[in-house]
Amino acid sequence: MAHRVEVGTVYAAGLFQGIALVTFPAAGGILTSPDYYGLSASQYGALFLPQAVLAVAAAVAGAGLARRLPTRLLLLGGLVANALAMALLLASQQAEGASAAMPILLTATALLGLGFGLTVPALNTFAAAFFPAHVDRAILVLNALLGLGTALAPALVAVLPLRTTLTRPTGAGARTGIPARFWLFAAAALVYGIVETLNGNWATIYVGTDLGASATVASLALTAFWGMVTVGRLLFAGVERWVPDRTAYRLLPFLIAAALLWLSRLTSGQGAVAVVAFGLAGLGCSAMLPLTISFGQAELTAIGASVAGGVIAAYQVGYGIAAYAVGPAVSAGATLSAVLLVGTVVALGLAALSSGVVAGRKVEAHGNG
Repeated sequence: MAHRVEVGTVYAAGLFQGIALVTFPAAGGILTSPDYYGLSASQYGALFLPQAVLAVAAAVAGAGLARRLPTRLLLLGGLVANALAMALLLASQQAEGASAAMPILLTATALLGLGFGLTVPALNTFAAAFFPAHVDRAILVLNALLGLGTALAPALVAVLPLRTTLTRPTGAGARTGIPARFWLFAAAALVYGIVETLNGNWATIYVGTDLGASATVASLALTAFWGMVTVGRLLFAGVERWVPDRTAYRLLPFLIAAALLWLSRLTSGQGAVAVVAFGLAGLGCSAMLPLTISFGQAELTAIGASVAGGVIAAYQVGYGIAAYAVGPAVSAGATLSAVLLVGTVVALGLAALSSGVVAGRKVEAHGNG
């Protein structure tokens, strides 16, 4: 019985970690709305820097601490950090304006990164230890719960006290249907989720297995991808004056397609080239999801408070497709090179969808002008 309680606790913690991880992106509409927190695009992007730094630092430090401290203690520390992050997010609504809220939110995302870096390795360690005869399955189930948590986060944000306190009613009993164009934004997010996950989930396997590179080079390829995702988001927030958001949004899918095509044509021994190509793919992916959310909120004002949640949910569907469909395809005989080549076509589909999103914004602008 005690064993079952421990297993349930660990897997429930995985679900909670997934929810915590996506809570800030899910609340992006509130954080950037001038009616609420009023964060600029640069401030919103900067929120995730301490999260990334602390997550990496905690994961690296945790590997050493695990040899000296009980894994249970590391997990508890990570969960406490996550809980404090959520408490600070709720408390930040008492701050007046972006200048006062920003330090609180930065502290919250730093704690979230710390929690993630400590919790996820510990959870995977426990899952493997609980089911030594079925390690792969145990870890897959754990990560499925993490994914479920990220999908649930947008819905939960909608009912948090943060939302209840800050959202201004538009009228008693008012209900608004979902505009048809919302599904274009959702489709763009879903397709983006596929191409992002082809890179994020399969980079190390492709570089280490198909290209025969060392584990260090394979890890560096993944680091290059996610690092450039972060760098790109900050870059495009800073160069908006010279590269309008609409232009970037239309062109970035072609950059993703070029990177995937390049990757699909690499051969054994070209691991170092793959690091560069994955970095290019990360740059292409960087601004797509944030802009999909912000464009949707700007255009679909009648359901603006719900756009972020809907878009992130669609993104998670795309994540699930790429995360779990590629495995059976490879097991059936497909090479990852072929999968990446298909990803090139998917990225071109994203380009078509992004043009549709931008065209709608242009029509709206003309209609209002």
